[in-house]
Amino acid sequence: MGQNLALNIAEKGFPISVYNRSSSKVDETVDRAKQEGDLPVRGYHDPKEFVLSIQRPRAIIILVKAGAPVDQTIATLSQYLEPGDCIIDGGNEWYENTERRAAAVKEKGLLYLGMGVSGGEDGARNGPSLMPGGTRQAYEYIEDIVKKVAAQVNDGPCVTYVGDGGAGNFVKMVHNGIEYGDMQLIAEAYDVLKSVGRLTNQELHEIFTKWNKGELESFLIEITSEIFAVKDDKGEGELVDKVLDKTGMKGTGKWTVQQAAELSIAAPTIEASLDSRFLSGLKEERVAAASVFGEAGLKDILTTHHLDKQQLVDDVRKALYASKICSYAQGMNLLRAKSIEKNWNLNLGELARIWKGGCIIRAIFLDRIKSAYDRNPALASLLVDPEFASEIVERQAAWRRVVSLAISVGVSTPGMSASLAYFDTYRRARLPANLLQAQRDYFGAHTYERIDLPGSFHTEWHKLATKK
Repeated sequence: MGQNLALNIAEKGFPISVYNRSSSKVDETVDRAKQEGDLPVRGYHDPKEFVLSIQRPRAIIILVKAGAPVDQTIATLSQYLEPGDCIIDGGNEWYENTERRAAAVKEKGLLYLGMGVSGGEDGARNGPSLMPGGTRQAYEYIEDIVKKVAAQVNDGPCVTYVGDGGAGNFVKMVHNGIEYGDMQLIAEAYDVLKSVGRLTNQELHEIFTKWNKGELESFLIEITSEIFAVKDDKGEGELVDKVLDKTGMKGTGKWTVQQAAELSIAAPTIEASLDSRFLSGLKEERVAAASVFGEAGLKDILTTHHLDKQQLVDDVRKALYASKICSYAQGMNLLRAKSIEKNWNLNLGELARIWKGGCIIRAIFLDRIKSAYDRNPALASLLVDPEFASEIVERQAAWRRVVSLAISVGVSTPGMSASLAYFDTYRRARLPANLLQAQRDYFGAHTYERIDLPGSFHTEWHKLATKK
């Protein structure tokens, strides 16, 4: 990531110095710069020489593993930095660490930015989505650079000043949480089509390629279509079937779910995606469980189910799109809640805009989200935007068919199911929460409100029940 971002910056005409504890990585970066057009990259093996090579006021981007390595890097570099210089952390860092570091370096007269960088290694080289947060003064140090380095879309570069403090890191964290949800929903669509519909990888390749030309057009749908077409270079068939069904993670999804809980924001689609990764990690247990339940008489009913494949494909497409709306709505609600708590004044429409290019969740769908917040910046939820509401209503019958079918044949769709439950709960004017609150008052005297009278009430439920 760091090497590719450095080459991207140099390619845009900005001379850049690079340093790494590993001399070989520095030399490799300089060699690549020469090979890719004699780009203005200077390599340094000594941190002091590296810092002093940069024109003041200096701006240094660090891309190292989150946590202690960031603190160690800052400690090394700050020995040679001077008041007015700026440090930019481009890693996936916990936002409170960024705020702590900003306060610490401020005492030395240094500026600090926490900048989310999305797009992977390819994005870093060819144009990522950038989410810088910190003081506006610090952002102005690098504004000209990041606007040229970021991915370019029809309405500008995919970068904006996000907000104060750790806003940039927090936004990138939620971006990754939405990414978790997106990937889980796509995986469930694949599972239903392959396990229930019995579609081949070639058919799946063709279907996802077609989907990528419509409402689901996105980077993740595009790469999914390509994955299905890749042959195994070490055996027969397609490579995707040989990949171990055990998903890794780096922590941002977990942070997103933890923050949703802290802020009392429902994010069941994102939570389901995280739980699914946890369960995927229990490979040995799942294999053993499959054997236990098979011996107990649980039969595979997938092979006995007759389906209209074309109807299934169409239904899954609609269910995927409707679920996707719910996942994004949850992420945007979390951003809004944190923005209010921290007084960040996040512009949700602008965040949707900078995600349109360069990043992993880039999608044509984001144009619609930006338009929704442009129409109503105070929108309570994407679900109640008139256009999205209409689209969900049009697709909800297919959505229910897919979830019901999956349940009936024993194929788990936790993301789609959670999304549908989220929608059904949010759209109902009356929920069974009245009984929950009555129970809480019964055993804990927590009181309750009434729908017909103002104020709080407590009832000795057991005494009234005994009288009857």
